[in-house]
Amino acid sequence: MAISQFRMLRSSVPGVEAVAATSGHRFARHTHEQFGIGLIFSGAQKSLSGRGMVEAEAGDLITVNPNEVHDGAPIGEARSWRILYFDPAVMEGLAREIAGGGTNRSEIPRPVIHDGLLADRFRVLFSAVTGDEERMRCEELFLSVIADALRETAMREGPAMAPHSIVHARSMIDDDPAAEISLADLARESGLSRFQVLRAFARATGFTPHAYHVQARVHLARRLIAGGATLAEAAVESGFADQSHMTRAFVSRYGLTPGTYARGHS
Repeated sequence: MAISQFRMLRSSVPGVEAVAATSGHRFARHTHEQFGIGLIFSGAQKSLSGRGMVEAEAGDLITVNPNEVHDGAPIGEARSWRILYFDPAVMEGLAREIAGGGTNRSEIPRPVIHDGLLADRFRVLFSAVTGDEERMRCEELFLSVIADALRETAMREGPAMAPHSIVHARSMIDDDPAAEISLADLARESGLSRFQVLRAFARATGFTPHAYHVQARVHLARRLIAGGATLAEAAVESGFADQSHMTRAFVSRYGLTPGTYARGHS
């Protein structure tokens, strides 16, 4: 049986969530609405990222950008990591300060960062966020870690633009994730056949329309739970058949149960 232990730790910083995990869980393809920066403490993993397949081992930093499709599997039995998730507004504010008020893109370019000194600073930052460190010290650590995480090490092509028809189909899901939507509905919205929607949607987003719809519901459930909704309310309001269905979708993507996530916000 795969090892799996996830803890939502109380964060002292608004807009930042902290997770500690030891797990052999194989994550399904998923996305986050937040930026993530974490550190592998033991073991190793391989994962899909915006730059293809990557591997990370103990001492490596791992990162993810909002809406970046990724997964993750252990190399060996399990791996342990600590990760901070930043609301986009928090990251964008830090990025503007780092850029001196310019229009620097708040995108983390490297899915895996091999930098021992930065890893040491992240350890201190994680302890500060989950402990009782003084506010000024936290701010210093945030700016230092984020500045290095955002630093480009190679030229990167911008993301390919989704076809206009798929933008319409995707918006139909994003505008109301709880709604019952069929492939035929997406085809009518985009002016394509069902097969054309299926193929173009997967090419543009990395998900089939159904997988994207479930992910959108998970995002909605996460926001509802963080806002104080009960698990049963979150399941209904985000369009899941029941609480068990929501839990399975949550765990498949994040390892965490909705209940564990809720306790981290209580």
